[in-house]
This record gives sequence, structure tokens and C-alpha cells, in this order.
Amino acid sequence: MNKQELLRFIQYGESRTIEFKTTFGKGAIEAVVAFANVKGGKIIIGMNDDKNVVGVQISGETKQQWINKIKSSTSPAVIPDIYSVDFDKKTVMIIDVKEYPIKPVSYKGRYYKRVQNSNHLMNAGEIMDARLYSLQLSWDAYEYPNETIDSLDYNKIGKFIKNINETGRLHSKESEITILQKLSFIKNNKPTSAAMLLFAKIPLRMNIRVGRFKDDITIIDDRQITDTLLEAVEDTVKFIKTYMQIAYMFDGSIKRIEKWDYPLAAIREAVINAVIHRNYAEPSDIQIKIYDNKIDIFSPGKLYGDLTLEKLKKKNYQSSLRNKLLAEAFYLTGNIEKYGTGFIRIEDELKSYPDVSFEFKEIANGMLATFNKSGEVNEGVSEGVNEGVNEVLAFIRDNPGKRIPQIEKEIGVPAKTIERWLKKLKDEGILEFKGSSKTGGYYIK
Repeated sequence: MNKQELLRFIQYGESRTIEFKTTFGKGAIEAVVAFANVKGGKIIIGMNDDKNVVGVQISGETKQQWINKIKSSTSPAVIPDIYSVDFDKKTVMIIDVKEYPIKPVSYKGRYYKRVQNSNHLMNAGEIMDARLYSLQLSWDAYEYPNETIDSLDYNKIGKFIKNINETGRLHSKESEITILQKLSFIKNNKPTSAAMLLFAKIPLRMNIRVGRFKDDITIIDDRQITDTLLEAVEDTVKFIKTYMQIAYMFDGSIKRIEKWDYPLAAIREAVINAVIHRNYAEPSDIQIKIYDNKIDIFSPGKLYGDLTLEKLKKKNYQSSLRNKLLAEAFYLTGNIEKYGTGFIRIEDELKSYPDVSFEFKEIANGMLATFNKSGEVNEGVSEGVNEGVNEVLAFIRDNPGKRIPQIEKEIGVPAKTIERWLKKLKDEGILEFKGSSKTGGYYIK
């Protein structure tokens, strides 16, 4: 670096790759570690936060002393390039740090990474992610502890294999276990974490919490979904649909056109993204909150690898997969088309919904996707009757005399939600209850 380059860095100020320090010490070594754990960077010693050159006093041994200090207090040991630049009769030292190939690097047992223009202490999940990513490993590909293949549900495995044969993305007539072994879902005759998440007889308690909120503290309805992942996605989308409005429009043809107030394919894509990219080492649940004018989808775990929000917005990113086997399972079953295109497909779906916007951001220890609705559904809406009510009505039409527990079991919606729908239909004079309270059931008038 020469004087002109240094002047340019001073003008731009601190950034993702530049840090200013007045002196060499603990803060400088933390910055070395933070840069080594991402894409590298430069620490300029002899600069203050106001971008003024204050210079630094050095001797013939200073460079080697700093290198030894950094080397002895980092693990794995980092050995940066250090050189001096003369600027207006003052000396500035540059510590040039390259990205370290095996991550994460620590300073006295603490791990840092560079985020924007500051150094952040990494949590346990981020440390594990960095390790797996740098070694090109996947958390879900490890054998799940203390389980055997007897822990897997062969009905779910059979359904999975049938689906992947139907999509044409895999054709095999081999045994179920052989196919799972070839796909790496079973290793050394033991299920991987991915296999347990997808096929366990007793689903792992990796919950999805879905709720209908009037405001941040008023919950109208909620449900905890604890199932294997392919089934959990379907149950989650089904629950969300019960609180989405649907409009019926006509274009002159005999068949009516249905339009949801949110793009259903985009909602489904966001739910699948939350499930695939979730950090399953985090104790938090996936949380979905449905409000009058927005839907929030929170997934534990920040962006993985070197993926950033800026890259997502520019659409020029390469997919970074925390859970490679889970992504493979959803790809093979046709739930996703190819890796790394989820947000592009969401934006494509939103093109026909000018009143719905989409946001995606990092919060706390996870990612929050939000669909915001600025307008109302088309005036052709069927008097506010949503798809959930129509589903109950159709079920009773085909199965007259059924009671709430039977309806709940068949359509997979909580009893209190069904009660609300039935009341609406009764109030509108569409349904009636016949018989005693213990043996009677619902009929269409």
C-alpha cells in the first residue's frame, strides 16, 4: 500500500474490510480474527475513528513483536503481513489479513467475525456453521446419536421414494434402505440427522409454531406443528391458508378464477426455505405469525457461509446450504426446483400482486421473512368466506352428520378453529346441528 492508496482508504472510512486503530493491542488482534473468519481485511494502526492520522511509534523489532503476539494468541495461529507507510511525516502500520482456510479462528478462546464495519462475537451456532462450511460438511449428514434404522417410519420412506420416482429426478427399484444409503440418508447402517428429521417414527421436536394474531399480544388461534419435515410443511401451509382470504373473479369463461390475498406459491416457498435453511442446533422454533395485513416467518439461524443480504438482493449469489441432505430431499420430491432460487421465485410470484411486498432481514439469531399487504382483496370476494370455511362446508356436504372431533381428524385443523367456522356457517343459515349434543352432527340446510 502506498500513500495514495492509504489516502483513499481514509476517505472511505471503516468498512467490511478496513479497521482503524490508534494503537496495537487487544482490539487490533480481535479485528485480525474477525477478518480471518470472513474475507480478510486490513487494520490500519495509527488512525483514529475520526479518520485522522495520529501515527504510531515503532522500532526495528515492532513488526516481529506484533506478528509473534498475534501468532501466539490466535488459534489456529494467524500470521498476517505487516508493513509501514509514511504519511505526512508520521508512520502508519498496516496489518494485512487474508481469509483463513480453516475456520473459525479464535482469539484467546473467543471467536469474532466482521459484520459491516464492526467486529461481532460469534455465538455457538455461528461457530459450528463456520466450521462445517470451511470443511464443506453438512450438519444433517452426520449420524444421529443413539438411533438405529428401526427408528425410521417405512411408510414415510415409501411415500418419499414414490414421490421422487414420480418427479423423474430419481428412478430406482432397489430396496428402501439401499436407496437411502445411496442418497447418504443412512450411513454405517445408522440414520443421519436428515433421515430422522424426514422419516422418524417419533418426530424430533423441531417445532413450527403458527399463530393468528390480532396484534402483537392478542392471539386468536395458534398451533404447534411437530412432525417430520415434508409433512410439517404441508400442515403449516394448510393452517396459513385457513386465515387467507380468497377472491372469486370471472373473465368471461364458465370457470371462475380464484385469487388469494397473498401469492400462495410464494408463501409456500418461504415456509420451505425456513425449514431447509434453519439452524437445527438452535433451540428456537420456526415461528409464523399471521396478522390482518402481514405474515411473518422467522427461522432460527442467520445466513450461512459467505451469503449476505446484499447478494440476495442482487440475485448474483451462489447457494450456501447449511443442510445439504434436507435440500436434496425437497429437490428430489419436487418441492424446490433448484438450489438458490427460492427468493427469485418469490419475487416472480409477487409480480401479479402489486399490493403485496416482501422483506427479508436478519434479526436476533435468525432470519425474518415478511409479506406485507397494503390493499384489500378484490371486491369479488365471496362475502368474506375463506377457503377454510369452504373446506368444512365441502366436507359436511360429502359427510353429513359428522361432529367436530371427526372433522378435526379428517381435515387436520384445530377444533377451536373448526368451531369458529361452523358458527359462521350456522349464523349464515347454511348449516344446522341435528340430534343430541352427544350423538348429533352437522348437516347442510
